[in-house]
Amino acid sequence: MKNLIKIISVALFFVYYNASAQEVIKTDTLGETPLTMVMDAKIQGALQDMEDNCNRANTRSTRNNSGNDASIAPTRVLVPSRDLTTAEICRRNPRIMGVKIQLAVVKSNEEANEVKAYFRRRFPNLKVQTDASLRPNYKILAGSYFNKQSASGDLSRIRQYFKSAIPVNYMIFCAEAK
Repeated sequence: MKNLIKIISVALFFVYYNASAQEVIKTDTLGETPLTMVMDAKIQGALQDMEDNCNRANTRSTRNNSGNDASIAPTRVLVPSRDLTTAEICRRNPRIMGVKIQLAVVKSNEEANEVKAYFRRRFPNLKVQTDASLRPNYKILAGSYFNKQSASGDLSRIRQYFKSAIPVNYMIFCAEAK
């Protein structure tokens, strides 16, 4: 008997919920596409209030010198038409997606340390690091570059000693990159 009451109450809830929903047709503001939504009247009223608040915020009015109302256009952000400089990019994002040169993938930490020591003897001016995210394998990565073109000079020199060296996309510190 209790289960029957639960089933009837749940069924009544769904019937009431579907009966109170209504179909609302709105027009998309960007593409002027008609959108059809089914929602409760309370939700539709809340959405309408939010839209009205947004419209009032965008069409603020002020008085000009002659005392007449004049509407003010919403504030616009001007984006420069030129490409950002490296310093501007680094100021905004200290870590960016760049390129590192993958020297080798080895099976143990000892092997990784040997490869790093060998690399440091050959190229003392390039930073080298171990990435252990692929355990039990270790990636040995060198340098920090903004793109593959800027890595190509060092890559050709490194391939004389590491034939399998390849450029890979990697998060880099912008200040260290070439």
